[in-house]
Amino acid sequence: MARQRRRTAKQKQSPGTGKKWLKRSLKWLAVLFIGLVLADIYWLSGIWPDWDKLAKGTVPESSLIRQYRQRANIDSRLPEVRWNPVELNNIPYILRRAVIIAEDGRFYQHDGVDLKAIRNAWDYNLSHMKVKYGASTISQQTVKNLFLSNERNLLRKWHELILTWEMERQLSKDRILELYLNIAQFGPGIFGVQAASYYYWGRPVWRINRRQAAELAASLPSPTMNNPGRYTPAFAARAESVYRRMSE
Repeated sequence: MARQRRRTAKQKQSPGTGKKWLKRSLKWLAVLFIGLVLADIYWLSGIWPDWDKLAKGTVPESSLIRQYRQRANIDSRLPEVRWNPVELNNIPYILRRAVIIAEDGRFYQHDGVDLKAIRNAWDYNLSHMKVKYGASTISQQTVKNLFLSNERNLLRKWHELILTWEMERQLSKDRILELYLNIAQFGPGIFGVQAASYYYWGRPVWRINRRQAAELAASLPSPTMNNPGRYTPAFAARAESVYRRMSE
C-alpha cells in the first residue's frame, strides 16, 4: 500500500518536473544562442571593412593572398606571390566578358546572390546525384577572397552572405568586378589578371587576345589544377566552351 502511494506521488510530480526541465533547457538554449550571436557579431566587426575606402582607390591585398604568402614562407616548394593590380579600364572588355560568361552570366542583373542560378544548380546536381555545379556569384567570390578563406562550412557561408549583401549596397558593379579580376587566383601564387598575363604570355593584360582571355577565364574556379600552364583536357574543353560563347 505504501509503495503504491509513493508511485502515485511520483506520477503526480512527473508532469511538473518535466515542464520545469523543459523550461530550464529552453532558457539555457536561448542564452547559448544569444551568446553565439553576440560572438559572431564581435568577430564580424573585427573584419568589417571601410566600405568608402574600398569603393575607390587601389585594390587591397586580399585575405587569400596573405594566407598563401604565409604558407609560402613556411613551404619553400610553393611559388612566390605574383600580384600586380591594375585599374578596370586597363582590363580589356573581352576578358571582362569572358570571366562573366565563365563565372556569373547574370552578374549585372542580380543583387549579389543569384537565386535563379542556385535553383538551376540544385536541379542539375539533384538529377545527376552529384555536386558538379555551385552557384557562387562573382560578388560572393570577391567577398570570400578579400575577407574570408576557402574553408567549406556553414559559418563561413553565412559570413559570406552578410558581407556580400552589404558590398552590393556600398560598391558599384564595376568596382566589384575590378576587385575580383585583381585578386582572383589564376595559378599557384598567381593573383590577378595582370600577373597572370605576364606569367603565361609575357605581356600586359591589355594586350591579350580573345583566345587568351578565354583561357584565363577557364582557369576559374580551380586555377591550381587547370590553367594555361597545365593544359589538361578538362581545361581545354572549358576554354573552348568559353571562347565559343564569347563569339555568340
